[in-house]
Order: sequence, then structure tokens, then C-alpha cells
Amino acid sequence: MKFEQLDRRMRVFETAHDHCVLPGIHMVARIDGRSFSHLTRVDQAFDAPYDERFRDHMVAAMLHVMGCGFSVVYGYTQSDEISILLRRDDATFGRKLRKLLSVLAGEASAAFSARLGAPAAFDSRISQLPSVDHVVDYFRWRHEDAHRNALNGHCYWLLRRQGLDDGAATRQLQGVSVAERHEMLYRAGIPFNDVPAWQKRGIGARWVESVAEGETTPRRRLCAEYELPMKDAYDRWVRDLVEAQGASSSVGAPSQVG
Repeated sequence: MKFEQLDRRMRVFETAHDHCVLPGIHMVARIDGRSFSHLTRVDQAFDAPYDERFRDHMVAAMLHVMGCGFSVVYGYTQSDEISILLRRDDATFGRKLRKLLSVLAGEASAAFSARLGAPAAFDSRISQLPSVDHVVDYFRWRHEDAHRNALNGHCYWLLRRQGLDDGAATRQLQGVSVAERHEMLYRAGIPFNDVPAWQKRGIGARWVESVAEGETTPRRRLCAEYELPMKDAYDRWVRDLVEAQGASSSVGAPSQVG
């Protein structure tokens, strides 16, 4: 059998179940760390509940994915996850899900591992969202999850520092209200309102136009946002980014990451 015939015969097994995202649908990729609890607690022994080194690795991976060739509107990271909003008209890989999922996870894994100096892996999934409202709701969902994770994490690790093991700390927090968790932290000298904003709300990234020192022409650059708005103000902020996406394109690597 000639190669061309063999190629046609076998290629169908790779492509028979290809699914493409329909035109006009918003795509948000959520890229999650695989077995990151073990990586952060055992392999790397990062500080708990939050470590600025780990935060910086996640931000670097997010910015890399945003600038590696996709048309990206907004990026967001909290805990061990990254969310990437692609432009609604992005046609990379013909919008084939298997390609988008594998490449996004691979790019994040490579960037994070290079920064960490050790192997680390991410998986990915894509939410196909029919409207701007759904996109805003998605990012509000992850934003609220960051707040919940921060409160739970600080309470959990407070109990661990007080001598409880994993199971005992988890059991002690069962049924404890949000107000009671705030009070627990306050009594221990950790007012939750004073916890850094990036821990409670996550970190965003977007494209901005600015003039670098020594230059005269504005360039599009990626900018990380460590102080995100809250609640309804955050919804409006995300909506403005989504609705403005038709005015410009941001394909390719950034000239500078800030």
C-alpha cells in the first residue's frame, strides 16, 4: 500500500470525532494544575496558604499562554487554575477542540515547568458560552471561588498551625459559617479584610497600549492586574473588556510583559 493511501486510511481515526466550536460562540479555557496539592505541599514545600513564588509562576504561565499565538481578550488566575477568554472570532486550529485543549494545556505546562525548574502538568477544558452575560457570569464565578478559597485556606492553615492534622482541621471547619470563619481569623490576629487582594480576588491580565521608556510609539503589552474590582464593579470591568474586543486584535506574543 502506498503511503498516500495508508495516510488517508489511518488519518480518519484521528479526525472522525473532531468537534469544532461554532462561530460566534465565546470560548473560555480553564487550565488546571494536575496533582498540584502534592506539588505545592510536598515536592516544592511552598508556604501555605499562599506563596508569592507560586503566584509568580502562575502569572508567568498565564501571560505566556496569552501571548503564544491565540487571540486573547482576558486572562485570570487564582489558586492553581488559569482562565483564558479567547476573542469571539478566534479561528486558531479551525476552532477544533482537541487542538485547542492540547495546545493550551501544553503551553501552560511548558511555561510553568520552565519557571519552576521541575516537571508540572496542566489539563484544560473549554466553556462554550453563547452571550456576553454568560462570559461575565463565568468570571464572576471564578472570582467568587477565589474569595471562598482564600477564606477557607486561611482558616484551614490556622488550625494546622495550631496543631490539628488534616482530617481534624477539615472536620472542625464543617458547618462553620462565613461570619464565624471571619471571627476565627480575627481572634488569631488575621483580619480577613487585610489579606492581600490577589489572594481574595485572584489576578487578571489584559492587553494595554503604552509607551515604554525610550520609545515614542505605543505598543500593545500584557499587563497583570493584582488589584481587581469587587462584585458588581468586577462584572462591569469584565463586560467592558468583552464588549471592546471587536475594536482591536491581540494575536501573537507581546512586545513586553508587565
